[in-house]
Amino acid sequence: MQMVTDSDRAAYAAARMAEFAARCHRGGLAVTPQRLAIIRALLAAADHPRAETIYAQVRREHPHISLATVHRTLETLCRIGEARKVTALHDSARYDGNTAPHHHVVCLGCRRIRDIEIPGVERLLDGRDDLGEFKLMGCALEIHALCAQCQRKPGRSNPKRLANRKQSIATSNHVDS
Repeated sequence: MQMVTDSDRAAYAAARMAEFAARCHRGGLAVTPQRLAIIRALLAAADHPRAETIYAQVRREHPHISLATVHRTLETLCRIGEARKVTALHDSARYDGNTAPHHHVVCLGCRRIRDIEIPGVERLLDGRDDLGEFKLMGCALEIHALCAQCQRKPGRSNPKRLANRKQSIATSNHVDS
């Protein structure tokens, strides 16, 4: 698992930009200034931004870019493995430039998303632990919690309100066999 901290975000982004350009050239995908600006904005963000946030940032450099272009480019980045779509709590799509296997903690109050390491899961992912007869094919774990700021807000830590929200999430995540 590769956690990208704020201190190494610039180095990570530079390496990923080079990988992105090489992958585009190999796949016959044009490396346009707009695509570069979009992936640069995504890689610089630690907050798993929405397309609208990336659009607002990229538009400063490319005033004629459209929101539709940003959406299409983000979908292309996901398709070629340069980004991941995160749809925490069934909210609008958020995007993650860190494509290495990792997990998220999502605030039930403000819906902020943060990358998190979970040692037990990491042992499974790197092969130190096994699943018996099962072969690990992938893992995406999303922890639902309240951030410190939301815990301080009146009514945010109301156990009944949180139980209702957690039940709503559990019901919408249930899949019948």
